Amino acid sequence: MPLEILLVLVIGGIAGIALALHLLGMTGAPTLTIVQAQAAWLREFPDSVIHDVTLSPDGRAAGITDDTGRGLVWQMGADTCARRLNGGEKIESRGNRMVLRLGDYAAPRLALTLPPEDRDRWTRWIKETS
Repeated sequence: MPLEILLVLVIGGIAGIALALHLLGMTGAPTLTIVQAQAAWLREFPDSVIHDVTLSPDGRAAGITDDTGRGLVWQMGADTCARRLNGGEKIESRGNRMVLRLGDYAAPRLALTLPPEDRDRWTRWIKETS
């Protein structure tokens, strides 16, 4: 088979798969539920006892309160990431986003999309950690 035809078939096949996934609704950003946030937290910190879960309005992050303090779970692609808050987080406001500098080389910053009233509430909640 000539290379030109093979390239057209491969590129067309990949584009077709991408289009089918998009049309089936499988390319949108996943959102968290309370149960998923708890499961994500317990995957990272299996010995903790969760007392409270607060979801962000867009469902992309959750604040967790457990027996040792507070932390955040957020969507990172199709997976989740969880980090404890230690009180040293720097918070910046950028438009409709709240940017947290976590001081963790594996997850140095997190941007949460929050309306202004929720941004104030989340900022207070994070600062209460210290």
